[in-house]
Amino acid sequence: MKLLSWNVNGARACWNNGLRDLVRNERPDMLCIQETKAPAGGMTLDLGGYTQEWNNAQKPGYSGTATFLKKAPLSVARGIGKSEHDGEGRVLTTEHPGFFLVNTYVPNSQRTLDRLPYRQRWDADLLSYLKKLERKKPVVLCGDLNVAHQEIDLTYPKQNARNHGFTPEERRGFETLLKAGFVDAFREFEKGGGHYTWWSRLNRCRERNIGWRIDYFIVSSSLKPRLKKAWILSDVHGSDHCPVGLELR
Repeated sequence: MKLLSWNVNGARACWNNGLRDLVRNERPDMLCIQETKAPAGGMTLDLGGYTQEWNNAQKPGYSGTATFLKKAPLSVARGIGKSEHDGEGRVLTTEHPGFFLVNTYVPNSQRTLDRLPYRQRWDADLLSYLKKLERKKPVVLCGDLNVAHQEIDLTYPKQNARNHGFTPEERRGFETLLKAGFVDAFREFEKGGGHYTWWSRLNRCRERNIGWRIDYFIVSSSLKPRLKKAWILSDVHGSDHCPVGLELR
């Protein structure tokens, strides 16, 4: 079973600039996209053969998630049941026979760190939601988590030690997730650095591979025996992020 996740930075803009080709070339069983930026009337994409589920932000053209499935889900939930968080379309959960798939676009703490206290509440509330799901069946969490976990997950860790996406608070939130029984799937297969999923559009950063790994597949530890492969599709363009993949037995 092949799963892909991609922050497309605008589904409509990315459709003719990489997203359509990704689906045609990879034919994933499940595809999660983030930062869809759906308009006020919502939207669909011409993905023949896929069930489409969308969670759009209340603010048009902002945030949002969408999940595309070859097989219809057993159930669908939008948000995590917290009004503080659920207006931005950041979590979309689909239930499948062996697991819940949680498609997530985690809030950015902002360059000024004004939103860092909110981000810490978000991390705690999301973890509570995931553990609640886990009482029923295992969880696959994917998406733009807006944090580089370790120093090997970005090119210049020391220079970014107090920058958003690499603050001690955000990294601690990620570590708490792992300590709660979840696994960073990519790190089960690749222990080295230099593997990134986001690059600034400035100064030819992508061309020079000056980037951050902030897009993930995180799975319940009970799913570790089913992990077959996890990878980064760094050659796929169309967004300032690239897709990430997971294959389950």
